[in-house]
Amino acid sequence: MVFQMPERSGPGFRRRVGPPSRRARVALLTLGVLAVLFLLFVMFAGFWTDWLWFRSVHYSSVFTTQLWTKIGLFAVFGLLMAVIVGFNIWLAHRLRPPLSAMSVEQQSLDRYRAGLAPFKRWALIGVSLVIGLVAGAAASGQWRTWLMWTNSTSFGEKDAQFGMDVSFYAFDLPFYEFVLGFAFSAVIVSLLTSALVHYLYGGLRLQGPGRRASAGAQGHLAVLLGVFVLLKAVAYWLDRYALAVKTGSYKGVSGWTGLRYVDANAFLPAKTILFFVAIICAVLFFLTPVRRTWAPALIGLGLMVLSAVLIGGLYPAIVQQFQVKPNEQAKETPYIQKNIDATRQAYGIADSQTTPYTPQGSTTGDALKPDAQTIADVRLLDPNIVSQTFQSLEQQRNYYAFPSTLDVDRYGKGADKQDTVIGLRELDLNGVQRNWINDHFKYTHGYGAAVAKGNQVDDKGGPVFTESGLPATGALGDYEQRIYYGEKTTTYSIVGGSNKEIDYTDTKTGQNVEYTYGGASGVSLDNPLTRAAYAVRFAEPQILYAGAITDGAKVIYNRTPKERVEKVAPWLSIDADPYPVVQSGHVVWVVDGYTTSDGFPFSSKTTLGAATKDSLTNQRGELLTVANQVNYIRNSVKATVDAYTGEVKLYQWDEKDPVLKTWMKAFPGTVEPKADIPQSLLPHLRYPQDMFKVQRDLLGQYHVTDSNSFFNGSDIWQVPVDPTSDTKQVQPPYYVTLRMPDAAAASFSLTSTFVPNQRPNLAAFMAVNADPGDDYGKIRILKMTGETGAPGPGLVQSKFNSRQEVANQIFALKSGGDTELEYGNLLTLPVGGGLLNVEPVYVRGRGAKYPTLQKVLAVYGDDNVAFENTLEDALKKLFAGQAPPATPVAPSNPGSGTAPTSPATPTSPTAPATPAPTAPATPAPGGTISPELQKALSDAAKAYGDSQTAFKNGDWVAYGNAQKALGDALKAAEAARGGSPAPAPTSGGTPAPGAAGTGSPSPQP
Repeated sequence: MVFQMPERSGPGFRRRVGPPSRRARVALLTLGVLAVLFLLFVMFAGFWTDWLWFRSVHYSSVFTTQLWTKIGLFAVFGLLMAVIVGFNIWLAHRLRPPLSAMSVEQQSLDRYRAGLAPFKRWALIGVSLVIGLVAGAAASGQWRTWLMWTNSTSFGEKDAQFGMDVSFYAFDLPFYEFVLGFAFSAVIVSLLTSALVHYLYGGLRLQGPGRRASAGAQGHLAVLLGVFVLLKAVAYWLDRYALAVKTGSYKGVSGWTGLRYVDANAFLPAKTILFFVAIICAVLFFLTPVRRTWAPALIGLGLMVLSAVLIGGLYPAIVQQFQVKPNEQAKETPYIQKNIDATRQAYGIADSQTTPYTPQGSTTGDALKPDAQTIADVRLLDPNIVSQTFQSLEQQRNYYAFPSTLDVDRYGKGADKQDTVIGLRELDLNGVQRNWINDHFKYTHGYGAAVAKGNQVDDKGGPVFTESGLPATGALGDYEQRIYYGEKTTTYSIVGGSNKEIDYTDTKTGQNVEYTYGGASGVSLDNPLTRAAYAVRFAEPQILYAGAITDGAKVIYNRTPKERVEKVAPWLSIDADPYPVVQSGHVVWVVDGYTTSDGFPFSSKTTLGAATKDSLTNQRGELLTVANQVNYIRNSVKATVDAYTGEVKLYQWDEKDPVLKTWMKAFPGTVEPKADIPQSLLPHLRYPQDMFKVQRDLLGQYHVTDSNSFFNGSDIWQVPVDPTSDTKQVQPPYYVTLRMPDAAAASFSLTSTFVPNQRPNLAAFMAVNADPGDDYGKIRILKMTGETGAPGPGLVQSKFNSRQEVANQIFALKSGGDTELEYGNLLTLPVGGGLLNVEPVYVRGRGAKYPTLQKVLAVYGDDNVAFENTLEDALKKLFAGQAPPATPVAPSNPGSGTAPTSPATPTSPTAPATPAPTAPATPAPGGTISPELQKALSDAAKAYGDSQTAFKNGDWVAYGNAQKALGDALKAAEAARGGSPAPAPTSGGTPAPGAAGTGSPSPQP
């Protein structure tokens, strides 16, 4: 019988099995190598470009100091951790028992021991290195702590409890705590890894007969536990000193710092006792290998835990309950006094001068004479509103823009020196056709400054410019006008070589003037490796091959003033508001830098982000800080950034600050002495806003210097909410020129007000001398006496809105919704023995791009209100013609670019407001008004106020009724005038006409 194999139908598909082909392996290996090389180059690019940038700004020592400090900490602590852990793993393996007891547990572990045997050495090295790398990376982040410890400078002040120099808490204690934390980590990791090795090799057993731990494992782990308990003893000892910087909440101060009665009389002795208990317990653990029993050590550990609960927890609670609470004021006031004294010292408010002040409701011409300069220099231009005006009148080209918040400075000499509002015409790429060439080669810089008098407007309500035009001309003379470094310059530019940039557009010919950057800043792109590194850094491959980059081309970046100062001085906190100064032919940005610490004993901590936030923070920006929680601050550095070259200079401003001296030793040669500040720059320096805001936040409670009064908490102040803003944030401080009652002359000052806690009346007025000189930084506080009822900013604003004659004129200015009102900064000034409140009122007509100043609101005393076309008219009304002359209105220049006044606003400061045809109007001075029209106007104002209130409260029924009443009043007013009825306002989810878009809601009293 013959068997025949079936025929195959054909060669079917068979999946290839086995290792990949050589070609595939080579391809995979190549891709892997390329990926690794690319990752390495990305890391190199970041390092290399940082080094080149620091070298270009001549602060390479900052880069190298940080780099070597981080490398050193990484290497030392990483290696130390690896050695400690590796040694303990090796020792655990060395102490393994020669034979493991026969048990199911050990039989199952045999396979792991067998599998690990060929790789034991590599496993030991690998585990140690991984743990060392993690520890080293964490240690490198402590470079600031290391540099402060190794370069510490004595404060020359001792704390009130232990008599230690403040530098111990600010510089030494943080480093000791870091080292202690590192030691704890090393012991804990060693304990865990050693226990694992002992278990793996039979030194520790969970099952089976006999001892659970071999003698070697018992001794090894006992010693590690003894070291751990010994470190705990050290921690208890350091905790004694840490009580001086312990933070909690007390008497309404969330960051209260320092010892209280229970700390000094319960926690402090408890920590001392626990220190000795821990040492005894550690000794018992060290004796465990000798005694061959855990019992004494475990009993000692239990007693230590029990002591920690009873002595460290229960005993302080008993002292608090039965000694402190029955007589808290007597017990706590000595420690409250220590906190008050330390806090005032740490924040630089110890020398603030508080004077009782009883503001008068009326005054005389003789009383006003000493304040003539204050009145003449009342700032009418609000730098937060007129930015729009600068933008419209001085932008010149779409690719320029002014910051949303302008700056206040002083220009001129002697009697001609005056407050001015200044802004730089910076580059705005949103105004050009966006592409890579335009963004980075053609449009690279802004051009020139615009400057206007702070205390004067023209007869159309516009700024009176002393420097304007493109190129700018005026009082500043000749200076380098190109702005390569500014607040709005956030992208990189490639300049130099054969690149022709757009400089500005000639207004006569309409042609673009070209320019090639000749400054010294920037990093050369001549090296192909450098170009490749920047191509990676900016994620822009065109940098590698772009023909526009020729020999001599440079890249400039990190161009905002705050960014540049922060990088060259990473130990500084940076004020939120750099300001430009034109001096000696250059435009420079002045940036205030702060040194801070959170280790000043007994000084309460504050959160910088919260303390410096106000209604303008979103426009102005936030403070840049390396530590948000601090209890010590000094304005130690004045930094400058040249707007053309980008050159950064750091000048020592506070020559006594030990924190600055410490950093100057850490980074030698980076901070120049105070004497090197250019004399042309010195008159423009000013007291910084963020420092002032932190101080006023603390003075809300720490103006009280008596511990008994502080304990009672009956005199707490608050910074009032800004009544001219809808942000619900506090009122910002204002730069003004004024004379304080005890001063001989007026000076440039930074001012603020306080109201009592949860009350609207004025509690105090605060001013600091902001002019460099002998009196610089002197804080003066006028504390309203108890019998006065001086109104706070909210009440002042309410008086403006509630006065019938004012309400009528405001209603007329709004012209039935054709115009919008914007309230300027509400300035409070001590004048003539009383308080003068002045607020400019801006009007924006329908379709207008910017507002113009058309009215001035003023209040003197409690009920003397004026709402006039000019400050001079307002003061004449307030003071019955006895006031010193205010700065007069300037005539407008038809060629200046000042926009014409809206028909809905007055065209002359002495003429009454002329309303639109469809709105009721206020008659001219001396004219008459019919009773019917007067009633209709009053009804309209009341209905408008009711609708605003209902809108804010979400009461839509009341809002609808008020809208209807407003419409009826408008019709009645038109009928009384004999005109056609005005259209009734629309009802719905929007406020009454004129309410929307003003940015200035009616304030609440």
